[in-house]
Amino acid sequence: MRKRFAVWIAGWLLLVLSIPQNVFGVSFPQNGSEKTKVACVGNSVTRGYGLLFPEKDSYPAQLQELLGQGFEVENFGHSGATLLSKGHRPYIETLEYSEALKFEADIVVIHLGLNDTDPRNWPNFRDEFIRDYMQLVESFRKNNNPEIYICRMSPIFHGHPRFKSGTRDWFWQIQDAIEQVAQNSKTGLIDLHEPLYSRPDLFADALHPNLEGAGIIAQTVYENITGDFGGLRLAQVFMNHMVLQQNSPHVFFGKANAGETVTATFNGEVQTCVANASGDWKLTFRPAPAGGLYQLEVSAGKNQTILLDDILVGEVWICAGQSNMEFELKHAASASAVVSAASDENLRLLNKKGIVRPDNTKWDSTVLEKVNRLHFFEGEWKKSTPDAAAEFSAIGYSFGKMLRENLDVPVGLIQISVGGAPVEAFIDRKTLEFDPHLVDVLNNWKHNDFIQDWCRQRAATNLELTENKQQRHPFEPAYIYEAGVQSLAGFPVAGVIFYQGESNAHNAAHYQNAFPALVQSWRTAFNQPEMPFYFAQLSSINRPSWPYFRDVQRQLAQSIPNTEMVVTSDLGDSLDVHPRQKIEVGERFANIALSNIYNVEGFAEGGPELNSVIQKNGKVILTFLNAGRIETSDDEPVRELEVAGRDGLFSNVKAEIQGNQILINSKDMAVKSIRYGWKPFSRGNLVNENGWPVSTFRVDVPYQLKKYNYENH
Repeated sequence: MRKRFAVWIAGWLLLVLSIPQNVFGVSFPQNGSEKTKVACVGNSVTRGYGLLFPEKDSYPAQLQELLGQGFEVENFGHSGATLLSKGHRPYIETLEYSEALKFEADIVVIHLGLNDTDPRNWPNFRDEFIRDYMQLVESFRKNNNPEIYICRMSPIFHGHPRFKSGTRDWFWQIQDAIEQVAQNSKTGLIDLHEPLYSRPDLFADALHPNLEGAGIIAQTVYENITGDFGGLRLAQVFMNHMVLQQNSPHVFFGKANAGETVTATFNGEVQTCVANASGDWKLTFRPAPAGGLYQLEVSAGKNQTILLDDILVGEVWICAGQSNMEFELKHAASASAVVSAASDENLRLLNKKGIVRPDNTKWDSTVLEKVNRLHFFEGEWKKSTPDAAAEFSAIGYSFGKMLRENLDVPVGLIQISVGGAPVEAFIDRKTLEFDPHLVDVLNNWKHNDFIQDWCRQRAATNLELTENKQQRHPFEPAYIYEAGVQSLAGFPVAGVIFYQGESNAHNAAHYQNAFPALVQSWRTAFNQPEMPFYFAQLSSINRPSWPYFRDVQRQLAQSIPNTEMVVTSDLGDSLDVHPRQKIEVGERFANIALSNIYNVEGFAEGGPELNSVIQKNGKVILTFLNAGRIETSDDEPVRELEVAGRDGLFSNVKAEIQGNQILINSKDMAVKSIRYGWKPFSRGNLVNENGWPVSTFRVDVPYQLKKYNYENH
């Protein structure tokens, strides 16, 4: 570590002559014998509460090791201290505050605010927080005018006893106030929240980080006060052989040392920017024509250059879900010929595979550690070859292949799927925390009925060899988002195809809240509020809850804008949750995208959709959209159509088909409800003229489809 610092300081001394003073924040004394003094001001997180040896394990102690012998770091943390001067334990009344002033630091790092979430503090004195913080900053400035950094607070997680009763909401209000203080007082702002928010495993009591967590704080502070962010790098989503979304500005971003000029060249265009105080940089280029090949060159400083080759521009889609999306092409029905013909340099595949499958096995310590550190997914962009395609999602590949054949542009597919994963694992943490229907899924998820018992049992088997109560797992709420989706955030895409729900079918009402939260979570992550999000309805299998679940999915497709549902009940298997007819599912997704998004003629907009049900003149009349006519797939009479009267008891009825309508002779019966295919394994046979199946459904009579329309909102 010292050697690394020595190398860095040599480079810094060369660079400092050519940049404005204090770009990096650190002020080095002119006298080489003096040490740069760093005061770490804060509460119990700074003090090192809960650590076995806080004198050497707290973040200030670890910061000392990172900075080396040229620095003197002192810990002035006081457990329980509040920023508020009228709080229950004001920092300005502590001995540590007095000692911090006497220390006459060259650099002051302040991390306060966590204890101000106490109900004794924020509800009563919130209006004084900004002024109190500014006065604290000024008291250090009057002392000897040091460089001052204030910190966005480290996280408070859902396990905190007051999380829902106030802490959650007040925490974020205080974060906003801290940012305002940094602007008002012109201090540096260090974000301790972002690098820790995806690591609840480091916080046994939901508040205090362990040794590794304190190390992350130390590293974050080190980077911000020195400007050393490890040099130039691109965000991990950018790779050789990638596909960039056409008709959209090409945005490249990453990290560099603070104050460094970053220059990038793409498609003959050159752009430059300066990495900010947090080491972040971003460059935006005009949309390049579809096709390729393109090259990206990014440089910073004298000897830092990144070169990416073989880049294409076209259509980029994400293929996500659990095992039926993960289902590999080589295992699909009738796939051998498809695999053999899979060579296509303009079809690119990014298969983000898990390092281990959640099979019925016990994971070893190496896997468990990688899972905790979010190193679960691996994969690189590859050209489509028989070998690459064979191991890619059968649904995803079939979807992309059909786009390639009909759009005549490159296509890139990004797969993020984990067999058995519940929907909550795909949703970001903040969405879960603030959704009143979902927040409780975070608590003790391994023993929480919101998570299907099979998922909890399988996770328990996988984690049997760990003694870490905070051990993470891909089935954990927010995990797949944090380990996989988050790395793609901000990367423009055309849309998402999603096949998931088997691990949530035990609680359809819960899914009715969770799925819209998922869609919103991803649209926010990709900064695309209208991003197409297409999903597959569960197929047929002898599992009792599936009729209800499929109907909830049908309703979700009607209520969430820019979503479409692919019906798969006709492709199910009564005994196997992984039916092999996956190529057909991918092609149905592609038909909808080609029609609705790309406006290519000759492709189905989707399957037949129940539009209305009325009872009139002794008949119940069902009318369908996306159907020039309704027919039966086997030329047999309509099966599995039932009606119920006032007694709520359903019975089978015969029906007559006329064009896009189905007529039921109700005689003198007042029909109150009607359902179709209402069996776990449905043998319903209604299709439109294209052979696309009618979704199973249950509706009350009368019924009128009400679908979300942007024009009405």
